[in-house]
Amino acid sequence: MLDNPKLIIDTHCEIYSMLKHRADGIFWNFSEHVEKNQLVPGAVYVIGREQARLNPTLIQELMRSNTIKVVYSNPVEGSEPMEWNLFHAGYTEFLTKKSLLVVTGGNINPEYPQLCYDWFLSRVHDYGENLQAIQDYESAQKQDRPYKFLFLNGRMRGHRKYLLRKFQTTGLLEHALWSNLDPSIGVGPLHRINTNTLSEDHTTFPAHYLPPEYEVDRYQDRATKLPDAITHNLEAKNHLFKNEWGEIYLNARAYADTYFSLVTETVFDYPHSFRTEKIWKPIAIGHPFIAVSGQGYYRDLQNLGFKTFGHLIDESFDAIENNQQRIERIVEVVEDLCRQDLPAFITAAEEVCKYNQQLITELRPKIRDEFPGRFFQAINNHFNERFRI
Repeated sequence: MLDNPKLIIDTHCEIYSMLKHRADGIFWNFSEHVEKNQLVPGAVYVIGREQARLNPTLIQELMRSNTIKVVYSNPVEGSEPMEWNLFHAGYTEFLTKKSLLVVTGGNINPEYPQLCYDWFLSRVHDYGENLQAIQDYESAQKQDRPYKFLFLNGRMRGHRKYLLRKFQTTGLLEHALWSNLDPSIGVGPLHRINTNTLSEDHTTFPAHYLPPEYEVDRYQDRATKLPDAITHNLEAKNHLFKNEWGEIYLNARAYADTYFSLVTETVFDYPHSFRTEKIWKPIAIGHPFIAVSGQGYYRDLQNLGFKTFGHLIDESFDAIENNQQRIERIVEVVEDLCRQDLPAFITAAEEVCKYNQQLITELRPKIRDEFPGRFFQAINNHFNERFRI
């Protein structure tokens, strides 16, 4: 154990701004850093997802020889996608050793050394357009709304296709304000991690944009027409957002014209939660929601202090372990809610929505302020170091 441990940080990792004041060195190209003999043996290296992806063999050799200790920082991924990334890049074997710690946006296998950081929680409020939309929604709320629920879908995944197909068959999709930005079959490598997955559907579902008036201003012109020929998975999404993170923005009208959000999270076939912008958007704007995610997602959300709508709808699906049974129960809950008095529902849900809005505002600076202390405590415990907390 070193008495003067060194911390070297990748300037492009998502946690750099919170740790840079404690850095003993920085880099932005790891292979060049090594080639120029700038490597600091015995140091703890914080390496972001791009450099970890580009240099897996080099990083693995340095960990295997115990030359450096590595914090793999990728809080934009979590749970199932994170495990797949680690497996695909060859880092899994190091998770049971003292040479690797993972900063993840959602919990992974509890046997793996990890520090969970809710990176997405604070991001919704980082955009001035969203702050304006939150104000606009407050003044635009009305009892009678033209659509029953808001149903946004980006990358195609099995649980999203199941719901799209189901609601199309029952006719409920006609009463939703919905999108689908990926007309692919949606069966990918994530399904190989777990055996408890939904039945695979190898058909496609057509791409569909929101009506332009429900898209944020910067994308309205592109939302008027889908590309003439969609030839690969995400062409509809790429046409709409180009290389921007378009999913982060709020449009007040989309929420003011619907009674609740049906949030299809990134992860469904995995028992550890990963909370993305998909859930924080309705919470930030004050919209009721039903979340479609892994078992225990509601439990973990409540453990953070947030309230849900169990006093108004049956949320017992959160405890259902079998994924097929859980999504079937969610469909029943959505259909049942849509048959109810939705103006009365939106009124009854208002207190919880206001509470959650206030809590996310309070948590936003708190999780950022507390992160450095949590980070150094985690690396001290895992790597047996003596960084000052």
